[in-house]
Amino acid sequence: MINMGVNILSVGVVTTDAFIDLSKAFIWHSGGLQKLCMSFGDKIPYKDLKIIDGVGNAANATVCASRLEVNSALYTFVGGDDFGQRAIANWKENGVNTDFVKIHSELQTHFHFVLRFGAERTILIKHEKWPYDISDIKTLKPKWIYLTSIGEHTEYFHEQLSSFLRENKDIKLAFQPGTFQISLLAQGKLSKLFARSDIFICNTQEAMFILNTQEQNPVKLLQKMTEKTKNPIITDGPNGVYFVFENSMYHLPAYPDLKPPVDRTGAGDAFSATVVSFLAKGFNLRDAIVYGPVNSMSVVQYVGAQRGLLSTLEIEELLKNAPKEYKLKKIS
Repeated sequence: MINMGVNILSVGVVTTDAFIDLSKAFIWHSGGLQKLCMSFGDKIPYKDLKIIDGVGNAANATVCASRLEVNSALYTFVGGDDFGQRAIANWKENGVNTDFVKIHSELQTHFHFVLRFGAERTILIKHEKWPYDISDIKTLKPKWIYLTSIGEHTEYFHEQLSSFLRENKDIKLAFQPGTFQISLLAQGKLSKLFARSDIFICNTQEAMFILNTQEQNPVKLLQKMTEKTKNPIITDGPNGVYFVFENSMYHLPAYPDLKPPVDRTGAGDAFSATVVSFLAKGFNLRDAIVYGPVNSMSVVQYVGAQRGLLSTLEIEELLKNAPKEYKLKKIS
């Protein structure tokens, strides 16, 4: 195996996002859920359209790591189309190693429609059946593998990855599951990867689904999750983040918004990838985690998941001027 200087290898699907800024819509509240509503069969005006290439959980994480001066590579697939070429160009421009990006000429690069209404968004998605295979990356030996949303029909690849990690115990695993992976975890599948994860990151709602519980208290969810995985981290939106370090539980509040958020797309990716990047730099979890919410705060000030990603120096400057309430609290 060779390292090629790669500290983090991100694995997951990528997409081109078309952000459509809606003006004629409303939110319907029903049974504790919020639903985006528009007039059926009507012509609905929109305010703006932005197309952003080369995004998605894995791509966002890789670009984030690169901005933080961490050597990063991406294992993913694009189609043999213009969107695929534009995505690769974006990653190269951001200093990402694209040697493990595969071009599939017979499939199309994912294209998602992001319906923006206020600072929130609803995403229309369509996934291709990409042929992920561990043989594509088994010659590489990164310090970390960052596993995230990879789409359906890939349960076999998760088994391959689990075996690969069992044979390479010195490679650390960060797992930020996507929708399909969360569904499998809730069914009791992917248990080997769940247990093998050195860092496991999800939000409160995802933790409830994975654990098959109605419990909403993030501290109690964290306690339950420690029975299944090492070092779980649960994000709780504006309420901050809860995590375990050296058998103790901690809470870190959200870094205050400098101004009202523009778009929340990519906030979770920015947090997760920032924490893993500082772990890859040699920080312990308690020290690394304080950097994550700062990058999340910056990302939501822009449309798209990558434009607002900060450098290490920029985050450190914001930490120097952090409000007094932004500090770790040991809760057990």
